[in-house]
This record gives sequence, C-alpha cells and structure tokens, in this order.
Amino acid sequence: MRDGDKGRKAEPCTIQTEGSVLASQYESVTFDEVHRHVLHLIPTGPVTVLDIGAGTGRDAAALSARGHTVVAVEPAEDLRAVGQRIHAAHNIHWVDDTLPDLKSLCCQHKRFQLVMLTAVWMFLREDQRRCAASRIDELLEEGGRLGMVLRGGPAPADRGMYTVSAAETISLLATREIRLIHHSQQADALGRGGVVWNNLFFEKSSAPEKTADASPAV
Repeated sequence: MRDGDKGRKAEPCTIQTEGSVLASQYESVTFDEVHRHVLHLIPTGPVTVLDIGAGTGRDAAALSARGHTVVAVEPAEDLRAVGQRIHAAHNIHWVDDTLPDLKSLCCQHKRFQLVMLTAVWMFLREDQRRCAASRIDELLEEGGRLGMVLRGGPAPADRGMYTVSAAETISLLATREIRLIHHSQQADALGRGGVVWNNLFFEKSSAPEKTADASPAV
C-alpha cells in the first residue's frame, strides 16, 4: 500500500461476473410478474414441483412459500450458491443436473405433479429438445402439469441460444400426450427490444381407468 493510501477506505470492487449479473436479473422480477397469466393453472394444494433451470431459485422459493415440495435443478454453481444463500429460509432441495439428460433425477425414479421450465428451452438444440421432452415425460406424473416460459425473438449470438417457436414446442410435447391447455404472450419484463415471452401450460394425459366389468382379452 502506498503511503498516500493509508487510512483511505477501500473502494468496493465493481467488477461483476456473468453469474452475478444473471442473478440480479432473475431476482429483479417477481414470480407473480413472470407467471401472471398462468397463476390460476398452478395447483393450489401441496404438490411435488420440479423447477428445471431454477437459476437463483426465485420461482422455487415462491412455490415453496405456497406449500409445495420443490426440487430445484440448476447446473451453474454460482447461481445455485446465490439461490441457496438468499432463499435459505425456504425448503428447496437443490440438484446439480442439466437437460437434456437429467441423469441424477431419472436415476431416482421420482415423479412430479408440476414441472416448470422458465427461460430454459431456447438453450437446447433441436435434438436435445427431443431428448428433453422424453425425460420430462418420464418425470411428470399422469395428470400432472408442465409450465414453460419460452423466449420469442432473435437469439443473441453470445448467449448460446437457439430460436425456438411455440408451435414446434407444442407439437413436440403433443407426441408425448402432453397437451396444451394455455398459450399467451407478454412483453419482456426487462424491456429488451424484439423479445417476447410465450407462456405455455400443458397437462399430461391420464391413463384410461379400467372398468370393473371389463371382459378379459381372449
């Protein structure tokens, strides 16, 4: 330290990592703002929830506060660390895993009544989206619901995103008998030009119930 610096209060470091910038963006918008068009579709009674690509856990914390049992999947260690710190008061089980495979979750043979993917799908290539749809089908209970917030607009070249349409996503999930029950759009909450968000909500078909007097197959 130079003599002239003695006694001077250290200035705070202003360098921000990409993770800290993303964390600030995630937490600057509330769960109710992001999902305002589909709040009526989220179960009110306690259910098991899987939040894939949970980021800092904004949505996971809000769902936990509503009484749900929440598993938050986030592969980025810095975002998980922020989430575990700022949402420590909430009962969230954090998992280091990633789409399209979700290997650790699939090995546990758990199923969820609600699966959420917010601003995640556009980071997967077409072949990865097909694989991810299969994994989600395995993890979602019959009669369970799937909520997606899908980015619309040109994909920025520096973020590793792909352009994905709502129509493609709806068609892909329909092949798994996960049918669309809601589609709406909203402007970008951060004011980014040319960016819109598609709110998609799906419901997985239930297996037909067997009748008591059904005749046995011959």
